[in-house]
Amino acid sequence: MHDVWPRLQQRAFPEIRRERIDTLQLNLGYLCNISCIHCHVNAGPRRKELMSRDVMELALTVAERRGVRSFDLTGGTPEMNPDFRWLVESAVARGIHVMDRLNPTIIEEPGYDWVPGFLARHRVELVASLPCYSQANVDEQRGDGVFEASIRALQKLNALGYAQAGSGLTLNLVYNPNGAFLPPSQHKLQDDYRRLLGENFGIVFNELYALANMPIQRFGSWLISKGKFDSYMDTLQGAHRVENLGNVMCRFLVSVDYQGDLYDCDFNQMLKLPLGGRDTQSHLRDLLDGNTPRRIGVADHCYGCTAGQGSSCGGALS
Repeated sequence: MHDVWPRLQQRAFPEIRRERIDTLQLNLGYLCNISCIHCHVNAGPRRKELMSRDVMELALTVAERRGVRSFDLTGGTPEMNPDFRWLVESAVARGIHVMDRLNPTIIEEPGYDWVPGFLARHRVELVASLPCYSQANVDEQRGDGVFEASIRALQKLNALGYAQAGSGLTLNLVYNPNGAFLPPSQHKLQDDYRRLLGENFGIVFNELYALANMPIQRFGSWLISKGKFDSYMDTLQGAHRVENLGNVMCRFLVSVDYQGDLYDCDFNQMLKLPLGGRDTQSHLRDLLDGNTPRRIGVADHCYGCTAGQGSSCGGALS
C-alpha cells in the first residue's frame, strides 16, 4: 500500500480549534466482514485489532466525569467486537446516547442474527452504509452480493420499527462516491434514495449523509496507483469553503482508537496524527482531569471535510 502521508503536507490547511467535547467517537476495532475500496480505515476480515473492555470502561468513566452526551461507535464493523453488547448496555444505562455506524451486511452473517433486535431494544441510532442505490455501484465498491445483503438487512430494520413514523428509532444512510470526485448535492441525492429505495424495495429511512472519500489509507493508495492523487487534492482544495470550518466534526468530538489513544478525528487516527498534532500521544486517561484539548491537528486531507457542501460523520455541513 502506498504511503500517502508525505503527500498530505504540501498545502496549508487553516488552523482550527475545538470548542467542546460532546461526543467520544470510539473505534471498536478494524475487524470487518467486508473490504471496501473507499475505506479510510483499511478494515477487513483479517484485522485483529479490537478494543478491550478495560478501554471501554475507561471511556464510560471519562463520559461521566466530562459530561459527554454521546458515544459514536465505529470500526471496522463495531458489532464484531465481542464486548459490543456490554458497551451499549452500559452506556444506555448511564443515559449516554449511542450511535452505531452499521455495516448492514453484518446482519446477514452467520452468528449475527441478534444484531437488529438488540439495536432496536436499546434504541440505538443507526448510521448504515449504503454507498449507492444502484446494485452495480455498491457491488463494485464492496464486492458481489453486498447490495442485496444490505437491502435485506435494511428491510429487517424497518420491520422492527426503524425509520417508521412515531417509533423514535432512527435509521440514517450513508453515501460515498465510487471514484475521485465530490458527492453530489445531499438534498437531491436524498430525494433519489428515498424514491428509488421506496419504490423498488419498500425501504424507508430518516436522513441520507453524503460523505466525501478521504485521500488516505486504501482510497489514498488507490488514487496514487491510478495517478489521480494530485488531481483529487486539487479538486478538494479548489472547492474549499471557509464557512464549513465552523461545523467540522472535530470541533465537538474526540476520536478514540482501540487502545484508548486519542485523535482529533477518525481520519487522523488512521494517519497516526496524535491529538492536537502533538509529537506525543494522548490517551483517554488524560481526559480525566477535565481539561479540554483545544488545538486540532490538521493536514491536507482536511480539505475533504470542507470542500463543496462539506463532509462530516453527520453528512454535509452546508
